[in-house]
Amino acid sequence: MLNIEKESNTDDEKKEVAKEIKNIKELGVTGITKSDESIQILPIIGQIEGHMVQSPQTKTTKYEHIIPQIISMERSDKVRGVLIVLNTVGGDVEAGLAIAEMIRSLSKPTVSLVIGGGHSIGVPLATSADFSFISPTATMIIHPIRMNGLIIGVPQTFEYFKKMQDRILEFITRTSKINKETLKKMMLQTDELLNDMGTILIGKQAVEYGLIDEVGGVKEALNKLNEIIKNKES
Repeated sequence: MLNIEKESNTDDEKKEVAKEIKNIKELGVTGITKSDESIQILPIIGQIEGHMVQSPQTKTTKYEHIIPQIISMERSDKVRGVLIVLNTVGGDVEAGLAIAEMIRSLSKPTVSLVIGGGHSIGVPLATSADFSFISPTATMIIHPIRMNGLIIGVPQTFEYFKKMQDRILEFITRTSKINKETLKKMMLQTDELLNDMGTILIGKQAVEYGLIDEVGGVKEALNKLNEIIKNKES
């Protein structure tokens, strides 16, 4: 059992004790497994928060936090690969697509894993990696883009919507094996989602359509990432 009353003679010892105390308070454990810095984990959880701040009750991934992390991973010589773990309902389209483009532009090998859901703008985030996995019970929802706030009923608004939709379609088809016409058809389905348009894919279905590469979990994702790293460095 950890003795937090013991005297620490060095600054390192004091820092270690402080870490242990924090772990007890925050996580309920006296120690946590130290991760291998060569594999960095990038979690994208909850709603993608862009230019508008969400309510405190909403679990969010803030793009202003993610972007510096991605740049730091690219610049670090210690980082050999990145695992992107997704469980997102979607969110800000501009922010989500920006993150997806940054992941795609990394020189380090990347693997994505959809563990709960990769909905809406979460779809291009999942396909942005070099190789993608989805857990057997995870879901992906493909639907047309939506917009909140003031919308002006003029032709320019509809043209903007079309251009935004085309950007997303282009990215997904560029980074996955799905056919563009199939993807469009899935977005406009009217018989799957209640009071909405779109398609829901569960685990293996996403692989069958070519949206995701394989069904798997953490073990498979890490094995594939290590394989890509090994092939790149050999």
